[in-house]
Amino acid sequence: MSLNRLSTDYLIIGAGAQGMIFADQLLTDSDASIVMVDRRHMPGGHWNDAYSFIRLHLPTAYYGAGSRKVGSDRLEETGLNKGFHEQASGAEVASYFDSLMRQRFLTSGRVTYLPMSDYRGDGRIVSLVSGRETQVTARKVVDATYFNTAVPATHPPQFAVGEGVTVVPPNDLPRVAADFERYVIVGAGKTAMDTAIWLLAMGAEPDAIRWIAPRSMWALNRETLQPGDHFALQTLDAQARMLEAAGEARDLENLFDRLEAADHLLRIDPDVRPTMYRGTTLTTAEAAALRTIKDVIRLGRVEAIDIDRITLSEGEVGAQPGALYINCTAKGLDSRPAVPVFNGTRITLQMVRGGLVSLSAALIAYVETAYADDAAKNDLCRPVVTADTDRDWIRWNLHDLQIGARWAGEGALRQWMAGHRLAGGAAGDASSDEAKALGARIRDVRPKAAQNLARLWAG
Repeated sequence: MSLNRLSTDYLIIGAGAQGMIFADQLLTDSDASIVMVDRRHMPGGHWNDAYSFIRLHLPTAYYGAGSRKVGSDRLEETGLNKGFHEQASGAEVASYFDSLMRQRFLTSGRVTYLPMSDYRGDGRIVSLVSGRETQVTARKVVDATYFNTAVPATHPPQFAVGEGVTVVPPNDLPRVAADFERYVIVGAGKTAMDTAIWLLAMGAEPDAIRWIAPRSMWALNRETLQPGDHFALQTLDAQARMLEAAGEARDLENLFDRLEAADHLLRIDPDVRPTMYRGTTLTTAEAAALRTIKDVIRLGRVEAIDIDRITLSEGEVGAQPGALYINCTAKGLDSRPAVPVFNGTRITLQMVRGGLVSLSAALIAYVETAYADDAAKNDLCRPVVTADTDRDWIRWNLHDLQIGARWAGEGALRQWMAGHRLAGGAAGDASSDEAKALGARIRDVRPKAAQNLARLWAG
């Protein structure tokens, strides 16, 4: 079997969201050639493995590639997100990336796509179907797999499962839910919340659901993060209230009291103080729905599930035979340490704005094409590690305030951000008296917030 040889400007490892968005921006800002390699048969990364009822937790305006929108910028007319910007389903997102590949990348004549292929290092790519090898000579290699995203379908239970116990990932839930009368959700993150909301929406009684949540999570109030002219004043006011809370907080506990009072953060159980933060969003209606589930077990992580009992790291509870257990314990994004984004001939895609994966990938591509020196590029693209604990809210927001100030000092980058669809959407009528007052309020409090968050983080 002959060796296939390719030469390209950029070899991108991974055709998930980050790799696709980075490539899209390269196509816009340069005349570079690209080879993309991915182990899956379609672009979109983990979206190909996601459960059928998954939705973006941020409004779709903050997601996808710069060249085209996800969805239609409509407001939801039904459900627990009613009145707010649409959230694309997993199927819509997977279809979006497939269309982006077929209709933009491949038709450009500048992208070579190698699906069902494994990158073995040193430019060597092996087809998982034929075993045929391709040797790629690239000016730069882009690692779009650093986050190592894990979803329940590819993340088996990390606890023992006894005989007669049925444990499924959320992917299988729509197929088997009708065969059970009791449901036990294992996990405390976004997937667990999605699963609980789906069960309730499908008609499950709250009393039929048990939720094993090792930790409680702070969630961002999605109602304060809405893009577009319609929500411009509301969003500016929410930003001002958040910054004022950050600037006035005395300590960590007081900070979260203020953020909750400002409607920036939500918690499900008002009697349990959350210790987890991952940037997940909820509406107040979603939080209220989740609050109807009263059988919540907080005894640490599950170690074993048997037909009559559940063993946890901090205790044991009885189990009801015949219940369906839904494993929602996959973490999602890996908490890997930050590394330089630009390192000679290698680019490692990471978040450079907390929680904004799409904007981060697009901005890194823009900086790659607009700046020549790695030191300057890395100064503009400072990675932020994924969040996990409540204190990480401080780290993310302090980082965003500091990097935002840095970006504001770069005229060309500031102009790029102002015109890019992923940078926050329309700002409404900035000339109105109310918008001017809110803008002044934000400018005044921003330095104080940054200074106080640095103090809280150091303490």
